[in-house]
Amino acid sequence: MAQPVAAANAAPAWRQFPFFDVVPVKDIHDLGSAPEVFQKTPEISTITASSAGLVVADIHGSVYLVNRDFEIGKSWIAHTGGRVTHMAERKGILITLGEEDTARHPLFKVWDLHNFDKKNGAPLLLRSAKVQSGNRPHPVSAIALSASLAYLAIGLGDGTVILYRHLDQSIYSASGSLSTLPKPRVIHESPTEPITGLGFREPTEENHNVYLFIVTTNRVLCYQASGKGSGGTPTVVDEIGAGLGCATMDWKVHEIVVARDEAIYLCGTESRGPCYAYEGPKSSIYTHRNYIVIVSPPFTPSASAASATVRNFVAKNSAPPGADITKLTVFDPENQYVAHSGTFTDGVREVFSAWSKLYVLSNDGKLLCLEEKPTSAKLDMLYRKGLYTLALNIAETQKLDESHIADIHKQYGDHLYAKGDYDSAMQQYIQTIRYVQPSYVIRKFLDAQRIHNLVTYLQELHSLGLANSDHTTLLLNTYTKLKDVARLDSFIKRESLRTATNGDKDDLPFDLDTAIRVCRQAGYFEHASYLAKKYERHEDYLRIQIEDAGNYKDALTYLRRLGVEAAESNLARYGRAMLENLPEETTDLLIDICTSLSPPSIEPEVIEAAPVKQSSGGPSYLSYLALNRASGASTSSPTENPPPSTLQTNGTNAPDALVRRDSVHEASRTSTPPPATPTTTAASKLHPNNVKRPSPRLYFAHFVDHPEHFVRFLEAVARRRWGQVVENSADSLPVETDPNADDQAEQRDQASVWNTLFELYLAQPIGSADLQSNAKALAVLQNTRLPYDPTHALILCSTRGFTPGLVLLWECMGMHEDVVRFFMDRHQEGDAEASAEVVRRLDEYGPGRPQLYPLVLRFLTSSPALLTKHREDVGRVLRVIDEEKIMPPVSVVQVLSRNSVASVGLVKEWLMARIKNAREEVETDQKLITSYRTETEAKMRQVEELSDPDHPRVFHVTQCSACQGGLDLPAVHFMCNHSYHQRCLPQNETECPNCAREHGIIREIRRNNERLADQHDLFLSEVREGGFDALAGGFSRGILNLARAEDVAA
Repeated sequence: MAQPVAAANAAPAWRQFPFFDVVPVKDIHDLGSAPEVFQKTPEISTITASSAGLVVADIHGSVYLVNRDFEIGKSWIAHTGGRVTHMAERKGILITLGEEDTARHPLFKVWDLHNFDKKNGAPLLLRSAKVQSGNRPHPVSAIALSASLAYLAIGLGDGTVILYRHLDQSIYSASGSLSTLPKPRVIHESPTEPITGLGFREPTEENHNVYLFIVTTNRVLCYQASGKGSGGTPTVVDEIGAGLGCATMDWKVHEIVVARDEAIYLCGTESRGPCYAYEGPKSSIYTHRNYIVIVSPPFTPSASAASATVRNFVAKNSAPPGADITKLTVFDPENQYVAHSGTFTDGVREVFSAWSKLYVLSNDGKLLCLEEKPTSAKLDMLYRKGLYTLALNIAETQKLDESHIADIHKQYGDHLYAKGDYDSAMQQYIQTIRYVQPSYVIRKFLDAQRIHNLVTYLQELHSLGLANSDHTTLLLNTYTKLKDVARLDSFIKRESLRTATNGDKDDLPFDLDTAIRVCRQAGYFEHASYLAKKYERHEDYLRIQIEDAGNYKDALTYLRRLGVEAAESNLARYGRAMLENLPEETTDLLIDICTSLSPPSIEPEVIEAAPVKQSSGGPSYLSYLALNRASGASTSSPTENPPPSTLQTNGTNAPDALVRRDSVHEASRTSTPPPATPTTTAASKLHPNNVKRPSPRLYFAHFVDHPEHFVRFLEAVARRRWGQVVENSADSLPVETDPNADDQAEQRDQASVWNTLFELYLAQPIGSADLQSNAKALAVLQNTRLPYDPTHALILCSTRGFTPGLVLLWECMGMHEDVVRFFMDRHQEGDAEASAEVVRRLDEYGPGRPQLYPLVLRFLTSSPALLTKHREDVGRVLRVIDEEKIMPPVSVVQVLSRNSVASVGLVKEWLMARIKNAREEVETDQKLITSYRTETEAKMRQVEELSDPDHPRVFHVTQCSACQGGLDLPAVHFMCNHSYHQRCLPQNETECPNCAREHGIIREIRRNNERLADQHDLFLSEVREGGFDALAGGFSRGILNLARAEDVAA
């Protein structure tokens, strides 16, 4: 932005813009005139802005404190009988310098604008002292006050500069008089060079020292006021000075601005800095925000003047010849443009900046406010003229936020895009990232001719970490369409540009899932596998190796290098494809995973692979699987989620479940060789010493088309995990014990393994191995230590027709009748030896199963051939039935007479014996009936006698029933024919002691019968179980005919 000074007559023409509006300021009470405080403008000596308001001083020594409406809030006489020449304010502390009639030297006073005297209303006077350097008085020409109030510099007309240090400490000190001030120090003397300007450079982050700029008519000097090396002689910064009022500090308070006729100079602490060519005489200079305000001395306008402002003035105004005007120019030196230029016919008295506005006081008392237009209005002006670079500079100077600056870049980019300058437009659009939707830019560059610009934008999005999956997809697609393998390599292998929260660069600048998917779809399998392996996306890596590249050996070795959990989940998905191509190696891996408590061993050959997180579980039997299903390399087995007890964990961090995407099965493109895949990080991780073994049921479905390997897998798992083998051995095999294993889950796994293994033994094809497989199957059933499911084995034996196993299972389950019936069915099917087996089984099971004899009897008499063959066996069966009373004779006769097979001669002797026994039983029963009737009649007569009150009762008892002694008087006789001595009976006893217990039992029985009479459900259940016996028992207990006490009472 700095520009060297040109020749006096060749100053560059700066752009001019109407960025300020001129608004006259009127008195709030009289809108027809200027504010009251400025109505006597010629008497005003100086004006300064403060935190308490505008401070105006006049030549009579008075000071006025003015508010925003330019009303006088406070006024007081600061210097009696004199005038105020200079003022400075910081932090509510006002310093005035002026002259008084009573003092030869100038006086400076310190006022507190926040605290006022209650008597006269003036601010409190904190300090007052003379400004004296030598005996002769000299007028004050310049003043400077640091922002911290620590330093005060006063320049005199004789070239002397006086510096007060630690002024703030003295002001705020409660002790001391008004004249108590730090001792001033003369830091500069130049008798031939009057002081024209002073200014403090405030500390910055780079330099914490305070510097004082000293401007004379011939030089610019810099004095270090604080820090190491302070207190020395001021150093000359520039050999060019300035006139009075033509030096001021810039808006950043870092450099001093010196205005001369040929140019404007900026001077730093060490040397002169940039300068701006702006020709013309200058009477004073001011700063307003980032602007510099220049006031020219009065001059006569001319239509041929170099300034357009002057020419316009001459054209619009008919001023009398010789009339002078004053020109005021507001310009931005950094951006090199004029923001406002105006003329004043009556001259400019004062220019001050207050309340973020610029005010100009003319000599005729008019106050004009230069209001800066809103930034949006200024930017619109620049947009219409196509000055976007200047708009950006202004936005940066005025500290606009990033969103507004991004909007300028967007407008600039649209402008360049409309002109067809796509490269430059893209550079502007890149600056809008984070504030403009990427889709706005992307849509503009989707054309094939502008795809390179689109690549640039997308790369920047990714480098800033602001790209989403769609952006990654688009960028990678552009690489693949352009076949730019080099840039694709660079993008894929770039390091992370975003830092994670823990300080590690783990966050990728692109969406990893999308990058892998797009590379797969485009056929760049090595790029996809590189990403998947580097960032431990085991599922994606394994999918690429198996489904796309077909590197099954790599995939298998990679699985071994992962943890058990990762290998478990990925084998659940890709186990079938692996078995289809590498059956032996895959089976060995599955065995290691399911049996070993340590991580799987890694083969010497280093190959890459990666797993998928998907678990499966539940009992899986071959009977429930769809057999002969085609399994391809790209087909994964659908499995169900396992129960919680079967989930396994280990030290390897398994990836989260990812959404599986369609892959393109194409040959990998090799226009440029893809990068070699480095060793995966996961492969080098240390695994814990003990891992939890997964359930072998997860992998049953993968062995559907590999029964031989399935048998080997199951046998190895049973032997190495639980020490179980087919052979029934008394010695147990050593196994690794998992202390954290779930016992119930282990039991379920054992049952599933042996059920499936038993089924595989029975499913072996007929051939040389058939007998061996059947022997193994029978050995499984005979081994009582194996935890197979008998019901499942029974179904398999029945389905496969495995007779030895079926019979053995029936025997073990106590289903002997099923065994006998099985051989009966075999006889019906034509097996000649089956009947003998039935008899043999009857002899074996009969003693404990008497219900088998009627079944066998019916079978042996079902045909003449059987009866002829087993006549002796039939006789033996009949004898057992007779001896054990298994069947009544009638039932036997019914069985034998159901057909014409058995003859009467076969059972003649047995029938005669049974008839003879039956007759003897009938005779015995008749005798019992007769005796019961006789006894009943006797009892009835006895009851009748006892019930007759008129029938006398004669007692012939001569012996006491209690003491068995001779009966003498007094005696007590009971109707039951028992007599007692009166002394042998308890007092007041009215019941026979000998009969009382029997009577009590009978009464208790009657009470129970009464209670049971209402329990109909119980009686009905007894009838259902016992039939007629229960009904007869009810009659015998009087349940059905008992006269209840309630009914009698009624």
